[in-house]
Amino acid sequence: MLGIVNVTADSFSDGGRFLDPAQAIAQGLKLRDEGADFIDVGGESTRPGAAPVAIDEELRRVMPVVEALARQGVAVSVDTMKPEVMRAAIDAGCAVVNDVNAFLAPGAVEAVAGAQAGLIVMHMKGTPFTMQQDPRYGDVVGEVGAFLASRARALEAAGVASHRIALDPGFGFGKTLEHNKALFRALPALAALGYPVAVGLSRKKMIGDFTGRPVTERAAGSVAAALLAVQNGASLVRVHDVKETVDALNVWMELKQEGQGSP
Repeated sequence: MLGIVNVTADSFSDGGRFLDPAQAIAQGLKLRDEGADFIDVGGESTRPGAAPVAIDEELRRVMPVVEALARQGVAVSVDTMKPEVMRAAIDAGCAVVNDVNAFLAPGAVEAVAGAQAGLIVMHMKGTPFTMQQDPRYGDVVGEVGAFLASRARALEAAGVASHRIALDPGFGFGKTLEHNKALFRALPALAALGYPVAVGLSRKKMIGDFTGRPVTERAAGSVAAALLAVQNGASLVRVHDVKETVDALNVWMELKQEGQGSP
């Protein structure tokens, strides 16, 4: 599980809450203590319509947090599209690089290939600024699956071991609600590609569409989505509400074991 800490002013859910490095570090430690396996630190919002952030500004936002958490033994994931940020975070000891742009930026593959960090490869149609402007697919499941498989092969060709790669279908990143639903139903097929599948649905518009709740009231819906994602083959879930998601998964695993019976 990845616990989200956005060091941004404009993220859709927690923008502005953790701009101060001390607050972001405290939040990361809190989520770690609540059961997050990784703390996912991002300095550039990828909400629909978000504008890019300059490299120097993104580094200024994320590196004090990445460095401080890594020094305290926290497994840190850095959420970035920029090779410069990837390199700096890897040098600081980050455990995962989470790229919504699937390591397509010039130099991104080279920035991560020689490291040992895990890599999350996500599908996005367009850019955060344009992605929700009438996204269309002929076959969303087939196209997203083929894209993710091709990016995994590109990383492997650069020397990345397959066990370092996880695939993320990118819910809400250039997809309509119907696209998202189709991809969710296809999670077992995506898992069958042979890589761990990462899913990020926490507090997103899709949850609001189903529940009618504003972003501040989507915890229960987000937990339900995370639980169903794991049931359908996801290995990683990226969440804001770590404690609640951990509790739900623990209860499910215990009752699932009981339901299978024992001699």
